[in-house]
Amino acid sequence: MTAPIEESPALHVVLITGISGSGKSVALRLLEDSGYTCIDNLPVRFLHEFLGNAKEDESLKRVAVAIDVRSPGELAELPDVITAQRAMGTELRVIFLDANTDTLVQRYSESRRRHPLADRLRTATGGTPSLKECIAHERELLAPLREQEHVIDTSELTPGHLRAWVRDLVHADRQPLVLTFQSFAYKRGVPRDSDLVFDVRCLPNPHYDSQLRPLTGKDEPVAAWLRGFDEVEQMIEDIEGFIRRWLPRYMQDTRSYLTVAVGCTGGQHRSVYIVEELSRRFADHQPLLVRHRAQPANDPA
Repeated sequence: MTAPIEESPALHVVLITGISGSGKSVALRLLEDSGYTCIDNLPVRFLHEFLGNAKEDESLKRVAVAIDVRSPGELAELPDVITAQRAMGTELRVIFLDANTDTLVQRYSESRRRHPLADRLRTATGGTPSLKECIAHERELLAPLREQEHVIDTSELTPGHLRAWVRDLVHADRQPLVLTFQSFAYKRGVPRDSDLVFDVRCLPNPHYDSQLRPLTGKDEPVAAWLRGFDEVEQMIEDIEGFIRRWLPRYMQDTRSYLTVAVGCTGGQHRSVYIVEELSRRFADHQPLLVRHRAQPANDPA
């Protein structure tokens, strides 16, 4: 009896894109270290051909491609190319990296690099564009892509955190929707990658207890203290109820990712505890990711 022919495993493709200076090189190096064959700055017009050839190469199992604003005149075509590839059955995950403008300006200042759009804008306008003008123009060019893919705001992330988040994301199954709970500090601003934002600064604050101040919401003494307040439980139940009510609709909207952000003053106690509790209550939903944005201990939380 002839043994059945085993189909080759599907090609896994990760597309890294986003705002210049937001960490694409860090993400691409992580994927390369994880066994991906990586291509940086691939022109959009070559993406179809490259992926077609990659599918025929049995030695390629995982491929990562970085495409950004350095591909002149083609970015507007990228959303359609992505849609066409997925319609052909390509397992394609897109990660859009972003950061706030002040962070990007600081990173460019530290690296002393020029923005990739500087020369192009100088030619188009006849003047010398500022760095902020270049960033604003880049956001405009990439806006259609940002709106339909998974966004990671790297403003407050260390390279180590970014590598860990990208690693978690690419290892998560594409279906069903990837649900992410993340805590953050309002004093550092609302993360740009948030889809739903809940403000818990109105709740009792463990920061004002000297014994609890050095701890975080993941520590049992802080959790026990917060559990002692009815309003904390009510807040968690309200957030849980909202998500359970609307999560099916987000999934019906063909959305692949939903990021629920919970914020308090310093991102150390209340938001961390509530994110941990929500992750336990939604443990039956997979894939599920939990993120806590770093903050110094002893900051008001």
